[in-house]
Amino acid sequence: MQLMPVSLAYFLEVARTGAVSEAAQNLRVAPSAISRQIAKLESGVGVPLFVRHPRGMTLTDAGSRLLAHARRSEAESAALLTELRTGSGADARNVTVACSEGFARRLVPRAMAAFRRDHPDVTFQLDRVPHQEATRRVAEGIADIAVTYAMGPQHDVRVECSVQVPMAAIVPPRHPLAGRERVSLAELCEHPLALPPAGTTHRDLFDTGVQLENLTVRPALVCDALTPKYEFVRSGGGIALVGELGSVGDRHPDPVAEGVVYVPLDHPVFRHREAQVQTMLGRRLSWAATQFTGLLVSLLCPAGPVA
Repeated sequence: MQLMPVSLAYFLEVARTGAVSEAAQNLRVAPSAISRQIAKLESGVGVPLFVRHPRGMTLTDAGSRLLAHARRSEAESAALLTELRTGSGADARNVTVACSEGFARRLVPRAMAAFRRDHPDVTFQLDRVPHQEATRRVAEGIADIAVTYAMGPQHDVRVECSVQVPMAAIVPPRHPLAGRERVSLAELCEHPLALPPAGTTHRDLFDTGVQLENLTVRPALVCDALTPKYEFVRSGGGIALVGELGSVGDRHPDPVAEGVVYVPLDHPVFRHREAQVQTMLGRRLSWAATQFTGLLVSLLCPAGPVA
């Protein structure tokens, strides 16, 4: 069931797909019907919402602003329908959290378990996704909350809290670097390295630092999961670059990290990376999602939100 006006729903699908034909296929309507609704919407608004190209359509600045509104409307419409159908009123009890792997290991599941001890009727959905995907899901209303890493200002989401997290290398306990308080990139690159793939925040920053230092790196292992990198280090394969110094927001021992030592990396390029709790701009979250957001903020930024 669709609560949004037809013209806004069609606009949203064209913005998602970038083409009238693909939007028409997804919505199972004629392309001409979508074109008429978009033209009607642009006439009513008084400004173009799309730039037409031979191979598709891109949003204008006005279109981007309307898209943010449409996404909020879609998310709130879906939440309202759920509340009406379940009779749960304003306090919907389903919360979807998207987070990158480091947070999915410990911080977010522990927070969910603690929250459910006081609110056992709340159901969580945890989606482990790449950091950009976590932000996208919140911006588009697919997820209620994102816990992820980001670089630079975030314009499509509301940042509830933000904190710098040191980058680190993990080494075996008897490794020459194990007793160091800090290690430079040059020193790191003297050893066989296990690195995350390109496109992750910590790999992109690492590559930037390496270029600035004019260093040469040939990874011994490239892997997008944490557990294999820890085992690689424990087994003597080399040392690994990880995106967190221990478990962020968690001071308890981490079984996955047993048998390794964290050594912080010393380079200013890594200061551009932050751990964030994100929600959709302007969206009214359910009571459960709002309260859980507050719990995540208290765990990730115990000293208070950092702008």
